Amino acid sequence: MAAPEAWRARSCWFCEVAAATTMEATSREAAPAKSSASGPSAPPALFELCGRAVSAHMGVLESGVWALPGPILQSILPLLNIYYLERIEETALKKGLSTQAIWRRLWDELMKTRPSSLESVTCWRAKFMEAFFSHVLRGTIDVSSDKRLCDQRFSPLLHSSRHVRQLTICNMLQGATELVAEPNRRVLETLASSLHTLKFRHLLFSDVAAQQSLRQLLHQLIHHGAVSQVSLYSWPVPESALFILILTMSAGFWQPGPGSLPCRLCGEASRGRAPSRDEGSLLLGSRRPRRDAAERCAAALMATRRKSEVKQMPRAVPTTRVTRRSTQESLAIGGTDSKRELYPPATSYEASGTKQPSSAPAATSSASSSTSSKRAPASSASQPKPLKRFKRAAGKKGARTRQGSGAESEDLYDFVFIVAGEKEDGEEMEIGEVACGALDGSDPSCLGLPALEASQRFRSISTLELFTVPLSTEAALTLCHLLSSWVSLESLTLSYNGLGSNIFRLLDSLRALSGQAGCRLRALHLSDLFSPLPILELTRAIVRALPLLRVLSIRVDHPSQRDNPAVPENAGPPNHVIGDEEIPENCLEQLEMGFPRGAQPAPLLCSVLKASGSLQQLSLDSATFASPQDFGLVLQTLKEYNLSLKRLSFHDMNLADCQSEVLFLLQNLTLQEITFSFCRLFEKRPTQFLPEMVAAMKGNSTLKGLRLPGNRLGNAGLLALADVFSEDSSSSLCQLDISSNCIKPDGLLEFAKRLERWGRGAFGHLRLFQNWLDQDAVTAREAIRRLRATCHVVSDSWDSSQAFADYVSTM
Repeated sequence: MAAPEAWRARSCWFCEVAAATTMEATSREAAPAKSSASGPSAPPALFELCGRAVSAHMGVLESGVWALPGPILQSILPLLNIYYLERIEETALKKGLSTQAIWRRLWDELMKTRPSSLESVTCWRAKFMEAFFSHVLRGTIDVSSDKRLCDQRFSPLLHSSRHVRQLTICNMLQGATELVAEPNRRVLETLASSLHTLKFRHLLFSDVAAQQSLRQLLHQLIHHGAVSQVSLYSWPVPESALFILILTMSAGFWQPGPGSLPCRLCGEASRGRAPSRDEGSLLLGSRRPRRDAAERCAAALMATRRKSEVKQMPRAVPTTRVTRRSTQESLAIGGTDSKRELYPPATSYEASGTKQPSSAPAATSSASSSTSSKRAPASSASQPKPLKRFKRAAGKKGARTRQGSGAESEDLYDFVFIVAGEKEDGEEMEIGEVACGALDGSDPSCLGLPALEASQRFRSISTLELFTVPLSTEAALTLCHLLSSWVSLESLTLSYNGLGSNIFRLLDSLRALSGQAGCRLRALHLSDLFSPLPILELTRAIVRALPLLRVLSIRVDHPSQRDNPAVPENAGPPNHVIGDEEIPENCLEQLEMGFPRGAQPAPLLCSVLKASGSLQQLSLDSATFASPQDFGLVLQTLKEYNLSLKRLSFHDMNLADCQSEVLFLLQNLTLQEITFSFCRLFEKRPTQFLPEMVAAMKGNSTLKGLRLPGNRLGNAGLLALADVFSEDSSSSLCQLDISSNCIKPDGLLEFAKRLERWGRGAFGHLRLFQNWLDQDAVTAREAIRRLRATCHVVSDSWDSSQAFADYVSTM
């Protein structure tokens, strides 16, 4: 009896409070209705007026509203503003109420954008609050413009920050300064525990103050927070100092900027334990004597450079001449026990007229003698090399302007881009060009990176993504040097970064990282317009460098220079990069390759497949082979060596002449899913090939999914495929994709009738995107209605008039 009495008491309380509060509201809303030109309109219901009054006074009535019975509370929820609607979520769930529909309506009315069709929204509340936080931070939404967003009792940023899982910083680093300001300290602390992904889009050049704010923000979110992924998108002209700042902070290095306040969290942590300098020295990956020499070289060049800058005009580039001399053939970049080599040979630079440190001559002479002995057999060793002129990095037109004496010693630009100098017979360059980015072949230990040893080492991210961010030589060198000891990194994506010959440095750094104890890198995604290595040789090099890699996705859009007959034979990489030795067994489980135009050597691909015994998924995009026999060799290798292969995908490949090889695949009893996407399967001999294909599928009981988009199947081909589901078939096919196959409504209807006739149960999913179903909408709807009794149908409203060329080809 106590529960019903409480219900009645709460209901009476609600009515009393609401009635006393809404008398004035009723008179205000009823008066305009009587004088309306369109005649009297029905006044709001009493219950709705009561709900509005309670919503307006939630600051006083909140605890009472939470205790209201479920039916009454359900009517009040749509009337609450976003702050109280978010606060009451837990109570609503306990009463069996859902707020998802309310948040979805708020998204449609306030955000006015439609989520991507590929996005599956599991919680509209979290999605709305995350987007609301970003809009408020950037100033792109006015909270005072809508009463559902405005409440003086709440801070929009603080209230929504706990729902933010990913944050995007754009343009001139908007929002970074606001987040590190003292009034938003609690907001930043909340973000440090909730944020997992930090994205940068369309960054522009920023000032020193904005970079200092970003430095503090990254320190809080990465080093003391939970951010595990950093992604950079569409940065056509990266600002070197800003890019290096993001990289080094993501790798876990922290060095306070000039004039910055001490970190409160660092002070608390230091009382628990003293920071270890050994962690900071992991990045350098070289022995102590080498670091000492590098420090002295960098200090000497820095002093000379600054003296030169004083004498020159601010816009002029120092023109002091320096020469280069080879010192070493290899550089250990992993731990102290690493013996792997960098490509090209490591060099350093020395300003002419500047005395070397006392230890430099001995090291130089020994290195020179070693180098001479190694290069003696080469026929070109005695020939003088032509002069090389190093180009200035993009976006740098002159000497960098300093912001004060304090900035000179602390600026990331100083300790990353200053290069110590040395001589090499017959080669010259300018100090200004060295400082601005002409570091081809320079030793990473002389890039000023010893300054990182003085930095504290904190937690680092596990996922790094660079999309359309061109990497200068300085940026590539720094990235590679950081990667060589970035043991916490689990996934790396480098997409269209213009690596060029820096791909060899990347391979060496990945090889060094693989040799580090505790290396976690398991996924590598690499794509670019060009590559100095053919894609299969590059794949072999990556697999050898990272034998523990699980996922490898690699794409090159255009042929490499080595595929061009005009390029000399000796223009390729060193032998230790490509090599002809067998690939050791690796741990690859997923391999995706996008090929440039031109025939690919099947033996090279087979060598990769033979070494990948654990491969479960293989995807080949735009692959071309010299003959069907080469393609058959690849398939035979898959059958013999890749017994764990479950998913196989071919996209944009001409398989019209490989019908026997396709039948061989369909008879493979280990594959569970096969994709032939835009492969021109039925271009030749369709009447003979289709029955053979259906017969092979009917006898395959392990194949679960078949995807045939873009193969011009037509109505006749679709009706032939219907026989796969006949009574005498042992096929267990449950997913079929026949998108973009010139299928008409009458053919689809007949396909549905045949499935009904054979009485097959639901076989899963049927995809029908971009077919000619709009030619007869009534018949198409009837066909889809019948099919939905058998399977889950996914279709769209596509305009088939765009496919006239396909229609002509199937007439």
